[in-house]
Order: sequence, then structure tokens, then C-alpha cells
Amino acid sequence: MNALIHPKTGYSNPDASLRSMRSIEYEALARVSQKLSATWKTRKSNFPALAQALSDNLALWSTLAADVASPGNALPSALRAQLFYLYEFSDIHTRRVLDGSASVEVLIDVNTAIMRGLRGQGGAA
Repeated sequence: MNALIHPKTGYSNPDASLRSMRSIEYEALARVSQKLSATWKTRKSNFPALAQALSDNLALWSTLAADVASPGNALPSALRAQLFYLYEFSDIHTRRVLDGSASVEVLIDVNTAIMRGLRGQGGAA
């Protein structure tokens, strides 16, 4: 019905509602990981872009942490705890990257491991 009122938006992405939460989470992790990698390479000439990428990564992890901390989350409690720990680790490591004492590599590695888990390839958390 809304497609008749807003024809451009009504049919703009017909598959969006068919995507699983796993594929949405995978895509979000892939996007933020790519951004971390790209901005790390230009950190000396464009530090604000790196800071934004780190902020985006931490915001994603904050959302994931809130989800696994909610009482209605159906994941096993041990996995929920591991994922929440990864949020805490990402928070601490992000501060280290921002102060120049660490690189983004481990954050990308964490994201990649979770992406493998989301694809059913093991190695998550």
C-alpha cells in the first residue's frame, strides 16, 4: 500500500525484509571492518576519519552488547557472556588505538571471527 503513496521508496529494496538478522549483522561487521582498515592506512593524514570508524565500530559493538544482555536473548548464556566481553575488549582497545598505543588490526580480527561464526564457519567468540 505504501508503494502507491511513495513509489520510489516502496520498491527500492524488495529483499530487505527477507534478510536474516545474521546476514544484517554480518554486513554491518563487514562494513565497519572495511572502514577501519581503510582509515587506518590514512590515519596520519586523516585522523578524524579513523576516529569516526572507531566510533562506528564501538557503536555496533555497543548495540550487540545491549542485545546479548537483554533477558529475551535466546543465545546460550556462555556465548552471550563471550560476546559481551568482546564489546568490553573493543571499548578498551579503541581507546588504545586513539591514544596511539595500538593498531586496529585486532579489532578487525575480532570482527572477522564473529563474521565467520555468523556464516557458520566457526571461530566466533
